[in-house]
Amino acid sequence: MSQFFQIHPENPQKRLIKQAVEIINSGGVIVYPTDSAYALGCHLGDKNALERIKRIRQLDDKHNFTLVCRDLSEIGTYAKVGNQSYRILKSHTPGAYTFILKATSEVPRRLLHPKRRTIGLRIPENEIALELMRELGEPIMSTSLILPGEADPMMDPYEIRDVLQHQVDLVIDGGYCGIEPTTVVNLVDDTPEVIREGAGSLEGL
Repeated sequence: MSQFFQIHPENPQKRLIKQAVEIINSGGVIVYPTDSAYALGCHLGDKNALERIKRIRQLDDKHNFTLVCRDLSEIGTYAKVGNQSYRILKSHTPGAYTFILKATSEVPRRLLHPKRRTIGLRIPENEIALELMRELGEPIMSTSLILPGEADPMMDPYEIRDVLQHQVDLVIDGGYCGIEPTTVVNLVDDTPEVIREGAGSLEGL
């Protein structure tokens, strides 16, 4: 049975943030809000938690996972960022964007695209998500909460709890956070290529 935390979207309660991070560090799978939709997340080094997320979403090994980061310096730890890419990242984060970049050796191999050695990275404009990562001290391995056979992410925390209460360890109710996915931008070659248009504006890309 999953736990259910109601966390204030603008002033997250420190006590609940700490408890949520304890769940992540102990191998838990959580549902948490971002600036585009609710997401599934776990510790980036936890293979068993990753496999649980794959089962919930029915994902294969070709799925592109995302590291949700707290700031630009953290992105620089996990991805190779050229000069033009850095300018784009700086002007579009935090925001509803996922950037595809070449991964560094800090990223576990099981999270990488098997052929291209790339990883998705993003900095959400959501205070709950950012507080979780500040407390955790590293990125959260994430994927959008889109259940098999569905086109859109789940958006109601109470419905999420009802459906997933035996499959995740924590559901965070952070209020409404939209259902439009992020805009995905490929920056592997230091030249932006929009792969998917979503919640993030294309202006300046």
